[in-house]
Amino acid sequence: MSRPIINIDELEFRPWDEAFPDGDKPPPEFGARKAELGAKLGARKLGYNVSAIAPGKRAFPVHNHRVNEEMFLILDGAGELVVGDERWPVRKGDVIACPPGGPETAHQLHNTSHDTELKVLSVSTSEQADVVEYPVGGKIAVGVMTPGADGKPQLMRHLFKDGAEPDYWEGETPTH
Repeated sequence: MSRPIINIDELEFRPWDEAFPDGDKPPPEFGARKAELGAKLGARKLGYNVSAIAPGKRAFPVHNHRVNEEMFLILDGAGELVVGDERWPVRKGDVIACPPGGPETAHQLHNTSHDTELKVLSVSTSEQADVVEYPVGGKIAVGVMTPGADGKPQLMRHLFKDGAEPDYWEGETPTH
């Protein structure tokens, strides 16, 4: 077992865009750094990390999970939480629940500060498959964690928009 303890001052933060294997670059409204915790500590059924959201930025688009549940603890700074059509101010010490559900549970954290990072501990269930909806952008992502060639978990994700997906039989003409 790996060491089950890590102090926040030992964390190594990486820009969010390095966390996405497809190389997508976020638009200028988004800016965050992420420090992985769960895998480093040997977690198996929960995922957790610390996000440092830059002043005036957001970490993720507004989204909701159909399977996994998330919890956020504001470690430092202040900002705003969006859930569905509601907005609430958040500050250091606030605990936020984001249960699975439809667009009414869609959430996003926004750092409203002009000069201080918003640091957030994120904890979520780690079910093997999840459906994530992005109601503002009209997208749906389906993700499944599977063992990679090296035996380590890897995310297999498909993102589609406005029902644009191939027909089940498309490209399935027998070759012999």
